[in-house]
Amino acid sequence: MKLNEVVPWGRTLEEYRLMFDLSEADLRAKILGCGDGPASFNAEMTKKGYSVVSIDPIYQFSAEQIRQRVQDTYEPIISQLKQNAEHYTWNKFCDADQLGQARIVTMENFLLDYETGKNEGRYLFQSLPNLELVNNQFELGLCSHLLFLYSEQLSLEFHMASIHELLRISPEVRIFPLLKLNGELSPYVDAVIQELSSQGFKVQIKNVAYELQKGGNQMLKVNNNSIV
Repeated sequence: MKLNEVVPWGRTLEEYRLMFDLSEADLRAKILGCGDGPASFNAEMTKKGYSVVSIDPIYQFSAEQIRQRVQDTYEPIISQLKQNAEHYTWNKFCDADQLGQARIVTMENFLLDYETGKNEGRYLFQSLPNLELVNNQFELGLCSHLLFLYSEQLSLEFHMASIHELLRISPEVRIFPLLKLNGELSPYVDAVIQELSSQGFKVQIKNVAYELQKGGNQMLKVNNNSIV
């Protein structure tokens, strides 16, 4: 990954809680966050005494490099949001500007925690589909805005290999959203469900109380029934 290919866009603990339908018991689990990027999820969870490890290729860069990239991409992102405003649900945020300002605050909270978190092993420079983590190291794996969202860029084979890798590391995996960047349902969703179900995994599509992309209010929940 090159830094000029990164579009940093961070989300909060509250957004994670809604996107992944996280209960209080879920929050107390040992969580792996995959593709967390500049989310404040890890920082906020750590302050509350919970356990989260985040992985993302962006963590190869320094805080200052990430901050500069946030500044460089902010205006183009907001401009695109304004041009495509009809594809979004503006109930939590009034408009693109308010959403953008909330994202800036979120990413700054991440950056304030980033170097400390790296030293503590909470932010790991790793990327799917091959992770340097041991079997069942975590209790819950969350994949935010990576799989399915980038279906045009990442193959079905990549998706399957990545989900199997996450299931190797955690007995339960949740993926959000199920839409592509253009707001259409990923064509991989049905194929993933069919293949995982045929392999004995319990697979569910669950509605969640979060919707920014119109129609983007569902996650995929996968359980490895062989692990008790």
